[in-house]
Amino acid sequence: MARKLYVGGLSFNTTDDRLKEEFAKFGTVESATVIQDRYTERSRGFGFVEMSNDSEAEEAIKGLNNTTLDDRQITVNYAKERTDRGDRGGGGGGGGGTRRY
Repeated sequence: MARKLYVGGLSFNTTDDRLKEEFAKFGTVESATVIQDRYTERSRGFGFVEMSNDSEAEEAIKGLNNTTLDDRQITVNYAKERTDRGDRGGGGGGGGGTRRY
């Protein structure tokens, strides 16, 4: 079963491929994604890596946590499960109109 890891403190220049290359030293990487801002398409400084099993994920954490990648100290740990944050839709109250007396 694949295990998802959180990687924080990434350089704005770190790419998905670079992240995958670094984690591949510890086992099979299922996916590696640097999270980008949806408007500017610039890195947000963190990402996620999915390792193929728990033992490889543990080795990657031990080997890479608090090390330097692309001139930045990174943090690596298990990703937390995403929780449902409910309906994030905007909207709200409408109405208004005129008051008539």
